[in-house]
Parts: sequence; structure tokens; C-alpha cells
Amino acid sequence: MTLFSDSATDVATVSNFREVVVTHYHLDLDVNFDRKEIAGAVKVDFKCCKDSGVVQLDIHETLTVKTVQLSDGDKKTDLQFEKKPFTGYGSELQVKLNTTMKTGDTFSLVISYVTGDGPGVVWLDPEQTAGKKKPYFYTQGQAVLNRSFFPCQDTPAIKSTYSANVKVPDGFTAVMSTSQRKEPGNVPNMSGETDNVYFNLPFAIPAYLVALAVGDLQSAKIGPRSRVWTEPCILEKARAEFDGVVEDFIQTGEKLFGPYVWETYDILVMPPSFPFGGMENPCLTFVTPCLLVGDKSLTDVVIHEISHSWFGNLVTNANWSEFWLNEGFTMFAQRRIMDKLFGTAYTCLEAETGLALLRQHMDDSGEEHPLNRLRVIIEPGVDPDDTYNETPYEKGYCFVSYLQHLVGDVDKFDNFLKSYVKKFQFKSLVAEDTLEFFFESFPELKNEQVDKKEGFEFDKWLNTPGWPPYVPDLSAGKELTKPAEELANYWAGETKAGGDTDITKWKTYQVLHFLDKVLEKASVPDSSIKKMVEQYPAISQTHNAEVRLRWSQINIKNNYTQDIPNIRAFLISQGKQKYTLPVYKALMKSSDEMKKFAKDVYEETKSMLHINVRNYVEEILQR
Repeated sequence: MTLFSDSATDVATVSNFREVVVTHYHLDLDVNFDRKEIAGAVKVDFKCCKDSGVVQLDIHETLTVKTVQLSDGDKKTDLQFEKKPFTGYGSELQVKLNTTMKTGDTFSLVISYVTGDGPGVVWLDPEQTAGKKKPYFYTQGQAVLNRSFFPCQDTPAIKSTYSANVKVPDGFTAVMSTSQRKEPGNVPNMSGETDNVYFNLPFAIPAYLVALAVGDLQSAKIGPRSRVWTEPCILEKARAEFDGVVEDFIQTGEKLFGPYVWETYDILVMPPSFPFGGMENPCLTFVTPCLLVGDKSLTDVVIHEISHSWFGNLVTNANWSEFWLNEGFTMFAQRRIMDKLFGTAYTCLEAETGLALLRQHMDDSGEEHPLNRLRVIIEPGVDPDDTYNETPYEKGYCFVSYLQHLVGDVDKFDNFLKSYVKKFQFKSLVAEDTLEFFFESFPELKNEQVDKKEGFEFDKWLNTPGWPPYVPDLSAGKELTKPAEELANYWAGETKAGGDTDITKWKTYQVLHFLDKVLEKASVPDSSIKKMVEQYPAISQTHNAEVRLRWSQINIKNNYTQDIPNIRAFLISQGKQKYTLPVYKALMKSSDEMKKFAKDVYEETKSMLHINVRNYVEEILQR
């Protein structure tokens, strides 16, 4: 199968992956909490695509290579290697082979190394965990951070299988993004030792999806192929949140998009400082503890991560300029699953909430900002993480919805997606691959030249910044959105009567839509906010992070300083990027008192934040 992605470039990797391609990684890892260090060795299996006498791999300045050997059975030959500069987020490991490998040849390198506190290697002190008794370690590979975890071809263009032997101190448990796990004593590492946990993933993935976590972890069963892992102090709360729902999500996804190939689907509830809502590591989704609301109201985040099992993990963007292929299709898949399980009105309400986030982002950045296009131009040296925003998610969702609109029949489009996944599973694509297959599947649309329809040109979708040319019809959600909008108008003083002001029976996304509409208002009187505090304790005293975010933004925007203690508590309780950055942005646009509070609370909380989140907050504070 020849793909457009076969000739696509990736400026975020220094690896010569078009000459030699990784087919398997095997990691031997010794996790040392005292030194906050991993002593490791990785055996990398290669296949030559072109004649080559050199191997170039991605590493990071925080990773120190000790030796590189050519491995041929029991024979090991030392090779010359050099660490060379590449970008601010990575370095090059250049290895000179003793001979020129020919096209079709296979060979293996064994690289011994030590890595410490890198951007993708996170060490938490006990006070940064939920239990506050033992330290914690985890890796975060997306987008280009796993080069600080192990030498690799850190590009989504290349997929390989992987395995690992992991040694951890007594009293700690290791988990990885694999379908197979064997306790110590079963599988020896490269040195013949067997006091390691063995992991194996027989399905090919890009390097960014290799993930490890080590901590005071226990698990509980939540479905026939699923367990939840977390610290003992919140295990029961996590089990109750996810028990019985995950399998419904997976089975619904299978009906829509084809078999779930990964065998297991476990969830790891992370410590509060985890910067993301979820990370779709195969077989083991990492999620924020913010999901543990107690009413299953934020489990749609898990639907999103499960949807990545087909779109992102199985069919992957070939470079980070095409991130929308991962996220736009996943948002669409998430909402198709939600539509089947919760109904069209509720799904439209959730989609309205997503579009409100996109509107807020574009208002903040400016619609014509170059990052507000689907295919982002990433210049050499620019960290792909710095291009992250709502656009690939929500504008990507709108484009996939537009493709469905062109097809006209929902079932036909579902079948197209199922065929798309089956054809391109374990492949990495660019937009041209996806759209070519779309027209192969619907030749009548190709004949009609729908890709050139004025105002809706596919080229415009991909390469022009701005609001989506097409937004799906969400009118089915009006029965839920209209009361929320009327109530927002009432509290903003725009109408004298807001109908029923009782929101106790509202669904969570109805509350979020109400708050989004309040946030859109130019101003809300202090008197209204005070009355809302009294009348809606479910909002002002909630533990739901999505509600807390919006309530904090409303109070900051209107300089309601009485809420500062709650805003402080919110920023202390979690370090999720999606919540933390908007709050700091709002604070720095508000009064001098709010700006001073922002700087003070950052000093208080920065040690619990992921290094990337710290960097972004510091940029905001300096504006």
C-alpha cells in the first residue's frame, strides 16, 4: 500500500527513519526513587529501507548514553556514537555502524543509558500524590517527550511493537501501556535477572504511546476486560465512578468502528498534578482525578480516550501538523458513541459546549491566527506541544461532520469509518490519504467535485485559519440549551424573568452551557453573582472541575474578589492544563488585585505542576 504519508516529512524528529526503521523496542528499566533516576538499556531492532551506515535517534539533554553496541545473538560489538544538538526540546544520538547495512537487512542496537528528570519523565514527591505517603513516577510521551525516556525514533510516522522488564523498589507497583503483564520471576531481562515485571505489547504503536507509571498502586475490576488502577486511598471512589460503564463504551465503539484490537482497556487515575484530562496510552488510559466527581458526569472523557483506540492509536497522524486527524476524528467518534448511549439532545448539548471552548479560544487568539487551521505549519525548532489548542479537536470535529453531511446518510458514514479503520489500522496518515479514501468510498461525491464547493473547499478547511465553514446542526439540543440560555440572560440583567431558575434537575452539560453563556456576557452585576452563590450551591460549592473552571472564569472576569479563596482551592486541587491555563489567563486580564493573586498562588503551587504547564503559566504571568 503506497500512501501520501510515505513521503511526508516530520521536522520534529532528527531520526533517519526513512533509511532505517524501528520494528521493536525492548526496554530494561531500573527505577530508583532515591536518585530520581532510571538506569536503562534498550534493545532496538531495525530494518533497512535504504543502504545506510549510520543510525540517528532522538534523545534529550537529560538522557545520558553510556554505551552503544551492535547486537548479533550473544555477540556484542561496541560502536562509536555522538550526542549532537538538534532543538530546544531534543538532541541527536548519532551511531556509526561498522559497515553499510543494505536495503532489507535487519540488525539490533543495545543502548545503555541513564535518564533523570526530563520533560517526559516526571517524579513526584509524596506530598504531590493523593496518598501523600510514597513518591510516584510516570512518563508522558505525547507529543515529542518520550525522547527523554528512551532513545527512539520519536515520530508518529513510525510504529513498532515493544516490550519491557521493569524493576521497582519493594512496596511499589509498575504499570505500562501493554496488554500483557507478568510478575517477577517469569521473564529474565537482558542481564539474565528475573526480579522484574515483564510487559509486552504485540501491536505496533508510535513511540509517543509507550508509557510507564510506578507508585503505590492497587487495582479493582470494572468490566470484563478492564481494571482501574490508582492509589489505595481513592481506589473505591475510582471503582465506583467507572464500574459498569466502560464496557458499554467499548462495545458501542466496536459496533460503530470495528473490533477493539487492544485486548484490555484499563484506566490509571493519576495524581492531581497530571496535566491532562486523559492520555490515550493503549490498554492503559491515564486520566485526571478530576473525573472522580461521584456521579459519572465526566465519564465522557473516558469515551474520548476509548475512541482513540480506533482514531489516533490504530490510525495515526503521520506528523504533528496533522494532529486534527487524531483529534477531529476522535471527537466525532466520541459523539457518535454518546449519541447511541445518551441520545441526540444530550450529545448536541455536549457538542455546543465544545464549540463554546473553540469560540473562546479563537476570540482569545484571533480567528486568523495561523494555529487556527487544521493543517498547522510547524517550523523547524518549534515544539509541537506549543501548537496545542482547541482547533484540531473542535474544528476537526466540524470537518468530519461536514464529510458526514456530504454523504447524507449517517449509517453509510459509520460504515465508511469502519472501513477506514480496517484499511489503515496500524498505519500513519496525512490528510490526502484520508480524503483520497473518502472519494474512493463515495465516487459520486468526487464526480460532483464537492472538495471545490465555494466556501467549503477542502483546501480552505485544511490550510486557512478561521471559524469552521460548516457547523453541524445541533438544534436537537435546543430543549436543553434554550432554558440554559434564557437563565443566563436573566442573571446578566438582560431579561426580567428567566423562567424556571431551579437547576437541580439539570444535566451537567446543561449547567456548563448555562455558565458558558454567562461567561460570554460583557458583565454580570455583583448582586447577581452574590444571589447565584446563594441559590446555586451545586455550582459555587461543586467538586466538578468543569463547573469550577467556568465559575472561576465568571468571577474573575467580573472582578468578584470574594471568590478568590475558591479559585485558590481550585488551583491547588489539580494541575490539569485545560483548567489551569485559562484561569491564569483570566486573572492576568483582570484587576491588579487578581494579577497579584495569580503570582502569589503560582509560587504556592508551581512545585506540583508539570514542567510544561509551569512554563506556560510563567509565560502568561510575564505578559
